[in-house]
Amino acid sequence: MSSRSVSERRQGPQGPQGPNGGALRAPPADAGSGDIIDWAGRHVLVTGGAGFIGSHLVDRLLAQRAMVTVFDNFSTGFREFIPPRDGLSVVEGDLLDATALRPALRGIDFVFHLAANADVKNNLNEPCKCIEQNLIATQNLLEAMRAAGVREIAFSSTGSVYGDATIVPTPESAPFPVQTSIYAASKVAAEGLLTSYALGFDFRTWIFRFVSMLGPRYTHGHVFDFWRKLRQDPTRLEILGDGKQKKSYLHIEDCVDGILHAIARSRDSINIFNLGHEDWIEVDDSVAIIVRTLGVTPRLSYSGGDRGWAGDAPRLLLDTTRVRALGWRPRRTIEEGVVDTLRFLNRAQFVARRLPGV
Repeated sequence: MSSRSVSERRQGPQGPQGPNGGALRAPPADAGSGDIIDWAGRHVLVTGGAGFIGSHLVDRLLAQRAMVTVFDNFSTGFREFIPPRDGLSVVEGDLLDATALRPALRGIDFVFHLAANADVKNNLNEPCKCIEQNLIATQNLLEAMRAAGVREIAFSSTGSVYGDATIVPTPESAPFPVQTSIYAASKVAAEGLLTSYALGFDFRTWIFRFVSMLGPRYTHGHVFDFWRKLRQDPTRLEILGDGKQKKSYLHIEDCVDGILHAIARSRDSINIFNLGHEDWIEVDDSVAIIVRTLGVTPRLSYSGGDRGWAGDAPRLLLDTTRVRALGWRPRRTIEEGVVDTLRFLNRAQFVARRLPGV
């Protein structure tokens, strides 16, 4: 979040190039979410709307005829993910700049706060940056919402808040242990701000604790890291950790379904949900899918012990009973998510042009 400039543009008709590296196709308005909220005509702000999760949410909201404003500084987001469309406007600005937020919130009915610094591995090198972008930015947004009279917000948290969980699958009611990463600590603190604003200022908030996501527009994480390494040298692959780390993942389309489904059906002041798949997968099994899909046979090497890097949780499986009770289920397997991710990375040349080492 280094940019301090603010510019806004109203998006016009769709161009031919889609954000997934192929032809642009809008999803149907009823794309699997089973929503009972009518988003048509509602004005929604999506922070981080040019990112992985945010851009897919933007697509779904536009398909349901919402008016969407994306607020993003494009430090990690891609303009290609939010091509021009009717009903979409973009504000380029930084959440750390309070003056940029106030005009962006005029006329807004609902906020999806997805902007974050999710670089778990490097946050130990720049802890202040992580706290600013995940906590101070959230505080700025909440204050701007309060001033503008906007009272509903959905927030992207993380399953990493459970640290080295002693209860697996881990429910929302599990106690928070010692935090294992600056990233997770910043998300715990941000959750605290959201719940305190809900109770103190009559906000309504939805907090979603995600597993890692997979699918089109994915540009960081283990699948991306392995794809990049194999693109550089298909004969060898270094794996951080011992290959036995085991985690759950979720396809991005199932994630968006879950977000909108929960918002439609849970209307308390504070609503907290895990979102993830009921299955999980070891790193070695994920590698097997990746090399098979890419058609390569690298020599594997391991480093870093059983954790991979400082702050990594070697086991993550969330209990999603709460959101399933509302009628949501993931429809895609983890393997489908890995394969969809690789297909996107292979065809989206703009990713290779922008990201280092690709």
